[in-house]
Amino acid sequence: MEFMELNWPVLAVAIVIGLIVGLLIFRPRQRVSLTDSAPIRPHMASGEGRAITDEAAAAASDVAGHMINARVHAELPGATGTPDDLVKLKGVGPKLAALLNERGISRFDQIAKLSSSQVEALDTSLGAFRGRFNRDRIVEQADYLARGDIDGYEARFGKL
Repeated sequence: MEFMELNWPVLAVAIVIGLIVGLLIFRPRQRVSLTDSAPIRPHMASGEGRAITDEAAAAASDVAGHMINARVHAELPGATGTPDDLVKLKGVGPKLAALLNERGISRFDQIAKLSSSQVEALDTSLGAFRGRFNRDRIVEQADYLARGDIDGYEARFGKL
């Protein structure tokens, strides 16, 4: 009993932490079902990914962008048409192409329209691929491919 009297604050904190952890572990889960009749948000119409992870990332960026008054999806040129095979660009492999797709970039014309500040912002978020855009001149390559100038591309960068 003396132990309880001396250590009651520690025991109270331990009980509160235990209750919080228990609530987090055993809380009821919300069931979500997706439907095709849901309204299309603006970023969905611009060609961003359609997987559940893409939807979650887009929703989070919508909320965060609204909270900080930033135009999240308007910062990148919109994709129109079918996605291009970004791996055709020299210096872009499957992993970098996947990172670009996660960021809403799926076409050569999007890359070709990036401003230097957009390239810098994108480059800082690419982790291990940082510096690749400038080193491999990816924007310049994308410009040739977006215009369909295969001969100009091959003369400048080698065989496609």
